[in-house]
Amino acid sequence: MSSTSRGLDELPAALPSMWRAVKRGFAAEPALLAIAFALSLVAALPDALMALWLKFLADGLLDGIPTLVVTAAGGLAVSATLTWVLRVVSERTQRRFRDRVTIALESHVAELQASVVTVEHHERPDYLDRLTILRDQVFVLDHMYMSLFTTCGWVLRLVVTIGLLVSIHPLLAALALFALPTVATSSWRPAVERAAEEAGAQAQRLAKHLFDVATTAPPGKEVRVSGIGERLVRDRRAAWERWYGRVARARWGSAAWHTLGWAVFGAGYVGAVVFVATIVDASPGEVLLVLAAGSRLSAYISATVGEIGFLRGIWMDGSKRLAWLEDYAAAKAEHADAEVPAMIERGILLEGVSFAYPGTDELVLKDVDLILPAGAVVALVGENGAGKTTLVKLLAKMYEPSAGRILVDGAELSRMPSADWRGRLAGTFQDFYRFEFHAQRTVGLGDEPRVGEREAVETAVARAGAEDVVETLANGLDTQLGPTWPNGVEVSFGQWQKLSLARGFMRDEPLLLVLDEPTAALDAETEHALFERYANAAKGEGAEDGRGASTGRITLLVSHRFSTVRMADLIVVMDGARVVEVGSHEELMAAQGQYAELYGIQAAAYR
Repeated sequence: MSSTSRGLDELPAALPSMWRAVKRGFAAEPALLAIAFALSLVAALPDALMALWLKFLADGLLDGIPTLVVTAAGGLAVSATLTWVLRVVSERTQRRFRDRVTIALESHVAELQASVVTVEHHERPDYLDRLTILRDQVFVLDHMYMSLFTTCGWVLRLVVTIGLLVSIHPLLAALALFALPTVATSSWRPAVERAAEEAGAQAQRLAKHLFDVATTAPPGKEVRVSGIGERLVRDRRAAWERWYGRVARARWGSAAWHTLGWAVFGAGYVGAVVFVATIVDASPGEVLLVLAAGSRLSAYISATVGEIGFLRGIWMDGSKRLAWLEDYAAAKAEHADAEVPAMIERGILLEGVSFAYPGTDELVLKDVDLILPAGAVVALVGENGAGKTTLVKLLAKMYEPSAGRILVDGAELSRMPSADWRGRLAGTFQDFYRFEFHAQRTVGLGDEPRVGEREAVETAVARAGAEDVVETLANGLDTQLGPTWPNGVEVSFGQWQKLSLARGFMRDEPLLLVLDEPTAALDAETEHALFERYANAAKGEGAEDGRGASTGRITLLVSHRFSTVRMADLIVVMDGARVVEVGSHEELMAAQGQYAELYGIQAAAYR
């Protein structure tokens, strides 16, 4: 099958996603959409009738018919006026519609991504490429409605113009056939170019990343100290060339076929004029109509082809990506029927849990059997790449296990609604995000319903030991964070990490408190003191033995520093995606296994 045939075949396949996009716009602004569409059609008629008025004018002048001349002159005046007036009104209406529907579309895309219970679409490269293009397109998706309205207007002009030509001679309808190659190439050309752009999306993403590294503030010091500025520029240029080279070849090839299509139409137009002037017994007015209508037919086809190209390149492509995201979000929708317990009485059990990230076959967790007792402080240790963070993601329901299951007091975690479970989850992750808001909001987001409660935020700051950070801020919790904002202040990485910790402590009664490398930016002594504080606080709530908080909360401390977690009730040692040892510090040291060896190595290094 030729590339042109493939391009044409893609049109029907894109119609369902286009229709879904139309319904999305209609649901957002039904009245404005209907008015904008109607105006686009009405505005097309006066312009399309200009050739008819020229015919009447020529016949009236040559045949000496004053009434026909007056009618033609009036028609020309009315058509010219209405063309301008209706165009202005139509453009203003469409602009208002676009402004209103843009917010709806952007919100829809953001809501779809946020509604997916897993984070797979944020971590798989192939999904990232799709979402990168969709995020770029979502800001122009509002143009697709205007393009659709305009396309319908140009099609109406074409129909009226072809009707006028057929009124002179039926064979003149064949002139439209000469336009088919341009329509075919306009449908195929954007598909080829978009495919080339998507194939090089990773290189384009790399080029943008390298540009950001070379030009933004966070990496600025390291770029200058290491002297890699010129290398970044070269690598960015090379990545851009890999993307653009592929795209440029596709554009040149499609442009050649598109030019050939227009050459075919040009030959047909000249032939139509010669046919009417020499073979058909046509009046001068009819010849003028063919000249005017034929030239307008060329302009109308050009405009229609351009709009179809835009529709194919942006709307058909963008709407298909939007439909993919809608379908992906729907496919990931949960069918949970189990309630999240009000408290943990026995604990969390992992049975034969294995996991490989989607799109790969490599297991990052292998046959993990583990019990996290209710009310316990559990430390998860191991060298980088041992699977600690992946285990945390599974416990937070960012992914489901590839094999095995996770039970909370005997109930399967997979059957519990993710939103409800995460509502009872608290903590912070090693790849925390820097929310550049006022400090109170940055911390308060950890428990969104209480984001405006000053006392709750201050309590969370105290729990995290972040009082020193707030004290250094010019306006305390009312300080704007981030130097790029008005009155914003620069905050160090360690300070950001403490604010992230405070955000993780906003919830008062979580069932699971996860601290995933929360103090990596701090020295070992400070980390040890903070972990000991968290552990003592967790043990101090509830039963006399220190193991049962009022909710049976499990505190999970993740660290690669063995010396800082010795106060935990239970230490889980991971290596090579497996759990290799479990026990208290004393038990593991007495066993003289991997934990004892690594603990000794780290202790010697500190000494």
